[in-house]
Amino acid sequence: MFESIGRSFELVRTSWNILMDDKKLLVFPVLSGIVTLIVILSFFLPLLVSGTLLGMTHAGPVVYYGLLFLFYVASYFVVIFFNTALISCVNAKLNGKDMSVGEGISNAANHLPAILGWAIVSATVGIVLHLLERRSGFLGQIVFSLLGGAWALVTYFVVPVLVLEDKGVFAALGESFSLIKKTWGESIVGSVGMAVVFVGIGVIAALCVIATMLLGNAAIFLAALALFLILVVILAVVYYAMQAIYVTALYTYAKTGTVPSAFHPDLIQNAFAPKQIGPGNI
Repeated sequence: MFESIGRSFELVRTSWNILMDDKKLLVFPVLSGIVTLIVILSFFLPLLVSGTLLGMTHAGPVVYYGLLFLFYVASYFVVIFFNTALISCVNAKLNGKDMSVGEGISNAANHLPAILGWAIVSATVGIVLHLLERRSGFLGQIVFSLLGGAWALVTYFVVPVLVLEDKGVFAALGESFSLIKKTWGESIVGSVGMAVVFVGIGVIAALCVIATMLLGNAAIFLAALALFLILVVILAVVYYAMQAIYVTALYTYAKTGTVPSAFHPDLIQNAFAPKQIGPGNI
């Protein structure tokens, strides 16, 4: 366990070093967040102003889920588009090249049909899981949450395959599944470990905000709350970029068997190292 925790911190450190060496990678999650916010406002603000949003539940399932599906497609499209641009730049960086923000966006634009197709597939799966969860009981919700996690795992490499191999949606989905099977191990330690590190930072910050309540000073509490919200945004942006760095490195290893020089071989190879069955393991 302690070895996995240590490896997780080392993965975070390595990804952080790469990010600090090429800070323009942070532009993509920022743009993704801004455009996603615009999409949210463009969908819900008109409905809220017109009063339609309050009566959506009475508009009928076709209208309700039709609008929800369009919102899912638009949201997924934005996230996938900028993730494609980010991974293009990360891949260039890991291969010792430099790709500008404009070149990354241009490369993503060259894959618009595939990005739109993947957004539609992702939205469809999202809507189906949403419907099934709403109509199921407590145990059913757990089952469908697990299915959602399995879907996220199977599709782990879809975006790198789309952009780096110029494959179509279903070919990329099949390739992603193939790469996951070929390199299957104890759990994709790096991704989980990286998430734990960032969530841990957020939890500590949240506890600090709660602690300011004990001071009984509203000004201090509001200032701490404001700083916490800024920290959450920063953590989300940095995590988005560092996750893309790690996924691209994993993809390179899974595809070629070669670990990018920026990463220590053990960090990548052990993330997918087959778990040995022996005394104490079930």
